[in-house]
Amino acid sequence: MCLAVPGKVIEIQGDDPLLRTARVSFGGLVKSVSLTCVPEATLGDYVLVHVGVAISVVDQEDAEETYSYLRQMGELDGLEEPQPGKGGDPP
Repeated sequence: MCLAVPGKVIEIQGDDPLLRTARVSFGGLVKSVSLTCVPEATLGDYVLVHVGVAISVVDQEDAEETYSYLRQMGELDGLEEPQPGKGGDPP
């Protein structure tokens, strides 16, 4: 199954719309993402990311709702950073 996950744009790099990238936070885990398909994305926006490419801009409420569903299904295992006392490093 293919999965697109929402994340928050925390930094944008580059000016060329075809080469622009962003650092996107997925619940604390930060990845580099291509913004080629969403030239309208700005700092602070939430974007839906599939295989390293932002495919659409979504509002914060939709992003949080999606995270809630993914968390309930266990689909975020391995994506989010471990929390102290919850299977991660000791506090």
